Amino acid sequence: MEFIINLFVTAGVILILAYAMSSVHVKSFWTALWVAFLVAILNATIGWLLSGLLNLVTFFLLEAIVSLFVVALMIKLVDKLVGNFKIDGFLPAFIIALVTALAIAAVSWVRGGNDDYTILEQAPQQKEMRIAAK
Repeated sequence: MEFIINLFVTAGVILILAYAMSSVHVKSFWTALWVAFLVAILNATIGWLLSGLLNLVTFFLLEAIVSLFVVALMIKLVDKLVGNFKIDGFLPAFIIALVTALAIAAVSWVRGGNDDYTILEQAPQQKEMRIAAK
């Protein structure tokens, strides 16, 4: 479910930035959704390998910046693959990657998507229940 929500958020960001920036061109919402899907697939395969190699070079000190850079590269790659999607330059692709990351983080925060935190919050309650049961 989270993957589908992330796809729709990414497609929405692409559409909004296509309207706001003259260097981003998208034909329709379905094109933006297709672009979001391809970026996700390429980022999970090629981007994962590229991110791992670049993180070794930077000794994992710049992991967030490397991830944004790799996502921007994947967006430029999708630009070459999809005919109804065009980005003029690398900076707009980097801006799309940055705004998409911020939007997905905001949606995840609103949904309460941090499962590790909820597990930590439930642990003291379960401990109290065990003590009360004894």
